Amino acid sequence: MKSVWIVDDDASIRWVLEKALARASMPCRLFENASQVMRALQQETPQVLVSDIRMSGTSGLELLETVKARLPELPVIIMTGYSDLDSAVTAFQGGAFEYLPKPFDVDEATALIRRAAEDPAVKSAEPSEQIRPVEMLGQAPAMQDVFRAIGRLSQSAVNVLITGESGTGKELVAQALHRHSARASKPFVALNTAAIPQDLLESELFGHERGAFTGAQTQRKGRFEQAEGGTLFLDEIGDMPAALQTRLLRVLSDGHFYRVGGHSPLKANVRVIAATHQDLEQRVREGLFREDLFHRLHVIRLRLPPLRERPEDIPELVKHFLARSASQLGVDARQLSAGAMARLVRHPFPGNVRQLENVCHWITVMSPSVRVEEGDLPPEILSDIASAPSSPMGTLAQAPAVHAQSAPASPQNWQGALAEAVRRAMQEPAEAHGPEGLHAQLMHEFERTVFGEALQQCRGRRQEVAQLLGVGRNTVTRKIQDLGID
Repeated sequence: MKSVWIVDDDASIRWVLEKALARASMPCRLFENASQVMRALQQETPQVLVSDIRMSGTSGLELLETVKARLPELPVIIMTGYSDLDSAVTAFQGGAFEYLPKPFDVDEATALIRRAAEDPAVKSAEPSEQIRPVEMLGQAPAMQDVFRAIGRLSQSAVNVLITGESGTGKELVAQALHRHSARASKPFVALNTAAIPQDLLESELFGHERGAFTGAQTQRKGRFEQAEGGTLFLDEIGDMPAALQTRLLRVLSDGHFYRVGGHSPLKANVRVIAATHQDLEQRVREGLFREDLFHRLHVIRLRLPPLRERPEDIPELVKHFLARSASQLGVDARQLSAGAMARLVRHPFPGNVRQLENVCHWITVMSPSVRVEEGDLPPEILSDIASAPSSPMGTLAQAPAVHAQSAPASPQNWQGALAEAVRRAMQEPAEAHGPEGLHAQLMHEFERTVFGEALQQCRGRRQEVAQLLGVGRNTVTRKIQDLGID
């Protein structure tokens, strides 16, 4: 693999990315300004170029324009601020692969750079050679059902809706469906609709014409055009804005779409695979998701089981992830004792397979020896909270009715306090609960408590909150805003 080039006049940003890429076994080369990059390009080319947008001398946008003129297939990631929307739009117009908002999460930045290095839409080689190997393991009956469904669906062009909790491997399933289909020689293009600002999502999906809006200096193809003849994977479809839902429905209905600012219809020969961790039926009932779009996407539904429903697969997954981490870091693969493995099998893993993979990487880096005992496991596995037999929601669903005389809340009796609070609220006048009603008020307060406590426990680190609660980091960010958490 060629090296990743990082250009930023901020030494701290260069240092952080250098360390992160080293942990990910991705070689990198650092530059302070665009002039150094242009001189280096006369001798070699990088795998990915990551550039700040504002630097002394030549700006990141000017560097992007120059690089794309010489190397149109080179993926370029532009770093910019959250509020700098105009610059982000201009970067996309100039052909940037993606923009990375500052301040960024280091793990997400590393994942984005790896995706840029491996994305089939930006390579000149055949797409089927560029897609990452699908690593789907499992002997549990629930996973065998998934494998059989993939086999049946792979020869069909119908739309598929993949549901499952965060971290269960929904994109891996989408890749498997593509790789075993008649479209395997065509591109597989993935888009997380929750990760793109609403202002950019329409252009990201459908592209735009030159002059469509301020900063649109060139024509740009959207993901539908990039995936022509292949598969478009839309992750977190439940977060798609209403206006975009309408446009997507039109594409799925008649197979045509328009670029932003365009007047000529373009035909879309694309298989759409959507995924969500949310209850789309509930969002339809709440008016947050179009019912007709739901039925268009829901031709076939494929549910991925959470890891807690297939604990017998954990030993095989652990062995696989430990071997891969060892290979990446150039060390001997760790071996778990029977006690350590049993502890992992008992853990509920709210973050599912993704969390298990992170745990295995932690073990590879932090364990003092090749032999890993139970006490060498990460604190999140050894803590009493992490080792609870089920999640609070699961316990609540199974809990018997609690009478008003319930004792004060405790780790074992929190349902009693909750039930008492609900009963008190039910005795209040209906107008006390606002226009949305009692249920909406209670759910708001419940979520505010859960996310607030998680943020406090994790000291505000959103990635850790996401892992603790088993949700995506974007969900954490959205909940902080929606729930008004300070």
